Amino acid sequence: MSSSIIQKALHTIELEASSIKGLEAFIDESFEKVVQLIHQSKGRLVVSGIGKSAIVAQKIVATFNSTGTPALFMHAADAIHGDLGMIQSDDVVLIISKSGESPEIKVLVPLIKNFGNKLIGIVGKMDSFLAAQSDIVLNTTVSKEACPNNLAPTSSTTAQMVMGDVLAVSLMELSGFSDKDFAKYHPGGNLGKRLYLRVEDLYVHNQQPKVLSTATLKQVIIEITEKRLGVTAVVDSNNKVEGIITDGDLRRMLEKSNNISNITAKDILSVHPKTIEPDVLAVQALELMRKHDISQLIVESEGNYLGILHLHDLIREGII
Repeated sequence: MSSSIIQKALHTIELEASSIKGLEAFIDESFEKVVQLIHQSKGRLVVSGIGKSAIVAQKIVATFNSTGTPALFMHAADAIHGDLGMIQSDDVVLIISKSGESPEIKVLVPLIKNFGNKLIGIVGKMDSFLAAQSDIVLNTTVSKEACPNNLAPTSSTTAQMVMGDVLAVSLMELSGFSDKDFAKYHPGGNLGKRLYLRVEDLYVHNQQPKVLSTATLKQVIIEITEKRLGVTAVVDSNNKVEGIITDGDLRRMLEKSNNISNITAKDILSVHPKTIEPDVLAVQALELMRKHDISQLIVESEGNYLGILHLHDLIREGII
């Protein structure tokens, strides 16, 4: 029984993977024309469908909007009952359908044509009504659904979804959509934080432990203890960074020294500490910590000590 379930699952994956692979044959001049049409449009991309294709359309719209192509979803059934009013004169309309023969689509298409909007069809049947009526057609024909009865939309909806992703990515490339643009559209959540959160947004909430190189061992211990970051910077009289002292440095010093009465910060500090500028992305600070296996970074600007960024700050913000 268990073996049979696994075999069927693997066969389903094989069929769906084959449907995606088959799309390579349909990336042709028509595809290029679609990308150029959407890119050059002064309006939005209105995406419509019925049934499972409508659900795919909603996902595609979300992807377009998050990658710089203004888009909106219009359900094919609702469109013929009033939602057609959302289509503006400069908009491009994209309709998704496996059969291209759904009754709602047969009503909707002539209305869009009467409006004068350009119509793109993502169709799984090239001799269908939708294919014949579209200005440009993208072929998403699949040889077989993954459904054992070859009925439930499975491979076909996968192909539709991937075609939408391919369009979105091609438009990103054409418009020069950058990671900064992506961050602008994704300000919330951990993903957004990785793209816009900077060191200066985090370290300012911490205390700023620092001592002079002449500070006594007692003063160093008190500074590290009170500021609760497990570290203190060592600075000169002009607030320039000279080094760093961590909890580990203190422990190693105590293990090696028999007489600690005359020890100062200068005797303990580690020179050339790892530092970072305040305007650097927090995710880059994380990469630096991981590379050197450390949990704190000194924040400085032009050699001037500003504060401490701790690994816990990154964890708290969900960067890790």
